[in-house]
Amino acid sequence: MSYTLDDLLYLMQRLRDPKDGCPWDLEQTFDTIVPHTLEEVYEVVDTIERRDWTHLQDELGDLLFQVVFYARLAQEEKRFDFAQIIDQLVSKLLRRHPHVFPDGQLHGVRPTEVVDQRQVNQNWESIKQNERQAKSRDRVLDEIPQALPALNRALKLQKRAAQVGFDWDEADKVLDKIEEELAELRQAIREQDHEAVRDEMGDMLFAQVNLCRHLSVEPEQALRGTNAKFERRFRHVEDQVNASGRPWQAFTLDELDQFWNQAKKIGL
Repeated sequence: MSYTLDDLLYLMQRLRDPKDGCPWDLEQTFDTIVPHTLEEVYEVVDTIERRDWTHLQDELGDLLFQVVFYARLAQEEKRFDFAQIIDQLVSKLLRRHPHVFPDGQLHGVRPTEVVDQRQVNQNWESIKQNERQAKSRDRVLDEIPQALPALNRALKLQKRAAQVGFDWDEADKVLDKIEEELAELRQAIREQDHEAVRDEMGDMLFAQVNLCRHLSVEPEQALRGTNAKFERRFRHVEDQVNASGRPWQAFTLDELDQFWNQAKKIGL
């Protein structure tokens, strides 16, 4: 016998039972679960990036449990329940996919004409903008979560601003902006103005995210890829140092750099 979603919801109810539930689960609130949710999200991402399909099912289950937990807390506070989450989600996705559900019905028939991807994206953003206005939150940058990682939030801020025309029309102009920010950073470093250095570094990073967007490169994925590459190559350098029997301090930076170049040559 396989357990179902209903079984999971019942399990959550039992864990939160005031009389016979789990002491740890009973202590939790919306705020205390947030760090666990973030951890589970990153574990899912890490599993996918490592192509660890064996453990992905388990990690997705852990992430689903976070949603069930929030739903149970909301139900106890008489705010909403899991069924309402599902209903609102399905309704929203039907509304945002008129090219698949033209009549807004889940079992409606999809049109036979070819759907243009660019038009789909434009429709998606237009529908989301209408939804924001319907919520009386019609400022352009509203509803971009403050808790997002800074790199991802920068990208979302730029995308939202671009929707109303506040954007460069080509990548070369963004490169010019990066060069401008680099010059300002150099000046701040020369003046030994720490506050200005931090500010200019932020501007530089923001401009680099903008360049990624113009080049259709996901900045978070690009940086994660570079992190992984650095780790592979540094491990090679470490292996060479360990194999030599000499301590790290015995090597010059040029010697260590030679090991690094070896790692590049062998494709690490």
